[in-house]
Amino acid sequence: MILLTGASGLVGQAVLRRLLVEPTPVRCLVREPRRLGALRVEVQIALGDLADPPSFRNAMRGVDTVIHLAAAIRDQPQGSIEELAAIATWRMVDAARRAGVERFIFFSALGASTQSRARFLRAKALAEQAVADAPMPSIVFAPSIIYAPGDPFLSLLTRLSALPGVTAIMGSGRAQFQPIYVEDVADCVLAALALELSSGSTRYELAGPQTLDYAQIVELLLASLGRRRALVHVPTPVVLRSLALLERFAGARAFATPDEAELMEVSALSARGTRDAESLGVRPRAMAQVLGAAS
Repeated sequence: MILLTGASGLVGQAVLRRLLVEPTPVRCLVREPRRLGALRVEVQIALGDLADPPSFRNAMRGVDTVIHLAAAIRDQPQGSIEELAAIATWRMVDAARRAGVERFIFFSALGASTQSRARFLRAKALAEQAVADAPMPSIVFAPSIIYAPGDPFLSLLTRLSALPGVTAIMGSGRAQFQPIYVEDVADCVLAALALELSSGSTRYELAGPQTLDYAQIVELLLASLGRRRALVHVPTPVVLRSLALLERFAGARAFATPDEAELMEVSALSARGTRDAESLGVRPRAMAQVLGAAS
């Protein structure tokens, strides 16, 4: 039995589609089963979420593999980024240990560090350490930006480019990334499930073949949309203050938060490039190829 968290997210949906063609049954820890769409009838449902540790224990019964994708990049009513991305992972690892889970697969992030300026990356670093210290064998995936056409990130950039003539970019736009297509990420997860793990923690850095800064990602998206826009850089302090004000009044309906904007100011690069993905038999596609833009 495989327990999957974050099944309704971008990576979770791609992973779940692949798991359902495998013989091993899948259980999903979810707060709202309807978010799984038609796939909810093909899996076992365990009701719960990252803020509800007792639900972890119930979900772990009979499970031999945990794939923990769920996290939070903004504060939620049920908990802060630190509680949902770090403390919840520690509690999930402990629940897995008590349930006799045989292996734990976790998604961290490139650039995760307790010294990072971004709260999410600090929380991920703490969570990654909890997984590495777990008594069962584990695999940690640390990806750069994961994307897919029409995903929330690219959809937001598309909306920001709707005005004629210009597109706003926060700050310098010089933070660098190696975007990796979600379908390539999901292929890496499935390949990892076939590995024989003896002990300890194995870490894979998942990166696409292109190194792009934030401004270049926006330009590539504009090219794929056939839009010509001048890029206007908005000073980071102005963006952060504006988003803080928006979050204060709009709450969960805010299209972006200061914490999310901060992530776009922190580079997420792997010195190993695509080698870790290729070691799993996956050759990541370039973002320009996926979006249908000229490279």
